[in-house]
Amino acid sequence: MHVSAVSLTDFRSWSQLDLELAAGPTALVGSNGQGKTNVVEALLYVATLGSHRVATDAPLVRQGAERAVVRTRVERDDRTTLVELEINPGKANRARVNRGPVPRAREVLGLLRTVLFAPEDLSLVRGDPSERRRFLDDLLVSRSPRYAGVRADYERVLKQRNALLKTAFLTRRSGGGTGTSDAARTLDVWDSHLAQSGAELVAARMALVEDLVPRADVAYREVSKGPSSNNNSELCLAYKCSLGDAVPESRDREVLAAALLSELARVRQQEVERGVSLVGPHRDDLVLSLGPLPVKGYASHGESWSVALALRLASYELLKDDGGEPVLVLDDVFAELDTGRRERLATLVQSAEQVIVTAAVPEDVPEQLVGGRWDVHDGTVTRVR
Repeated sequence: MHVSAVSLTDFRSWSQLDLELAAGPTALVGSNGQGKTNVVEALLYVATLGSHRVATDAPLVRQGAERAVVRTRVERDDRTTLVELEINPGKANRARVNRGPVPRAREVLGLLRTVLFAPEDLSLVRGDPSERRRFLDDLLVSRSPRYAGVRADYERVLKQRNALLKTAFLTRRSGGGTGTSDAARTLDVWDSHLAQSGAELVAARMALVEDLVPRADVAYREVSKGPSSNNNSELCLAYKCSLGDAVPESRDREVLAAALLSELARVRQQEVERGVSLVGPHRDDLVLSLGPLPVKGYASHGESWSVALALRLASYELLKDDGGEPVLVLDDVFAELDTGRRERLATLVQSAEQVIVTAAVPEDVPEQLVGGRWDVHDGTVTRVR
């Protein structure tokens, strides 16, 4: 799989951009603030319907414009697919595939698959659990687009349940009840919905982590090996469920749903007293360890980068093994790495069908990834080679 063309209209800093790409390595080179990352962000948006930089769509639309349009031409197995997305902040986004409209924007998920390396990846190691949950869920959707619907269903139920809990909390605080108000009783219905959709999400995440474990450890050893590295430490990934000791050994969705429902009943009073949902996949985490020690708080800067890179490389290998090699995007990542890790990462990814690299200066592009090069400057993109 590779992207042969990308066109942007009123996306971020670009009023209009038309760029032809080829398989193999491509470098977008230009100083900060010239729009390099905006181009690869657009590719990620087509692949995931989300940005790695912002949580909402509004910043993606160029100032003064009402909407943005992203078009990509994707080549896969001798087939060409044109994917078009119209981004309308505050309204429903619209999508077309091969010039024909599709019912929902998320129908395009799976037509382009990407794995993005970026400086923000350190948040996978050092950031809040929400960063690691998003990593897992985005990868789930890349593997099987139907999980976009599962995640959306869970978020809808959670939002409704939290609204009811807040109502029960306010009623209790005002002296209007002790948590047995109509709002609180309605929670029984939403508990069932949350347990069902939550169990499906938890089961999928657990299976995903099991698939990632061996690939992540191999990738960690590859990117971290060197005279000063602690390469004897095994990189371990473990899914930490909010059920705690009550998590069942079975990964059966019905068993997980029953466990979630039971735990929701147990903590109901605490939830009413706090006005927030305390159980469910929105409270889970991906625990990363090197040997016996957690990565967060113990790993050095270099080790943290190696772990972050290992998670991305493991994602790439997993998607590749599923069929349909994803497009690799390395956004200003080489400037963040020491010489050894730069060389090892470049060597590991150089055989990918398509690698798109962004860099501030040509020297930041490793020799192994020197291919087609475009200079990005002052709103223009110029082919260098």
